[in-house]
Amino acid sequence: MALIADLAIQTAQMALVLLIAPLLTGFVRKAKARLLRRRGPSVLQPYRDLARLLRKDAVLAENASWLFRVAPYLVFAATWVAAALVPTFATGLMFSWSADLIAIIALLGSARFMLALAGLDAGARFGGIGSSREMMISSLAEPAMIMIVFTIALIAGSSQLSTIAGFMLSPEVGLRVSLGLAAISLVMVAIAENARIPIDNPATHLELTMVHEAMVLEYSGRHLAMIELAAMLKLLLYISIIICVFTPWGLTPDGASLATHLAGAGIYALKLGAAGLLLAFFETTVAKMRVFRVPNFLSAALMLGLLAVLLRFVSGSF
Repeated sequence: MALIADLAIQTAQMALVLLIAPLLTGFVRKAKARLLRRRGPSVLQPYRDLARLLRKDAVLAENASWLFRVAPYLVFAATWVAAALVPTFATGLMFSWSADLIAIIALLGSARFMLALAGLDAGARFGGIGSSREMMISSLAEPAMIMIVFTIALIAGSSQLSTIAGFMLSPEVGLRVSLGLAAISLVMVAIAENARIPIDNPATHLELTMVHEAMVLEYSGRHLAMIELAAMLKLLLYISIIICVFTPWGLTPDGASLATHLAGAGIYALKLGAAGLLLAFFETTVAKMRVFRVPNFLSAALMLGLLAVLLRFVSGSF
């Protein structure tokens, strides 16, 4: 019975991230519209968009190879697995031993690599521009993310998310400057990785400025639905990592009752709502920066992560 219960909770975790990822995106869009004093689309509009795309036939370029057709499914699968590994409402799940930050970074890097190859495969000029910009962003975002992981792992003694969440709930943490620097750096990396303002504008289709949208211009139908859902899952993943590491309150331990797990899911939903409101507020108050200034933004995130690691080495109490 214990095995069945653990499997049911793990399945619920995987289904939860898949179901609420479009809702989070719809909520952010709605909040941005209300902050701009517009009515905005319904929070359920992303579900309708995905259903509409799934009903359409996929149109393929004549010179597209098998990679162009397979990439959307690989990107979606890698992103979904990575998002499902992050503890949302409970720790100590059946596959929590594999919920390692380094493994999650590897999965996201694989998805990014496949999407960049797909953008180049069709031979469209804008796909090549988007892929080159994506690789430029990842070349700075991934080292910054590694520095963040090193900082957290040195403090918590592990890079496994359930262990990190348990340590953050303990009184041993205290107030640490290195954790504050790592948190700021992680937020900056999350903005860049999800192509949000000020790095990119997810609502624009200007060919000379877009990054993520340029890589997927040639996709349509079910292929585009897989890529859009993967992007929604990626946003949920980074917010879940920030919640799990820096605000782990409400995570239910292993062996808790069903009511406790439901309460943990409710607390997680409230945290997602707060994070969505903060993201919407940030994007409505900040202008998009020029492409050549993006390396400066990510270099600052890398320096913050490096300073956090060095501060941890220089003084263990910080």
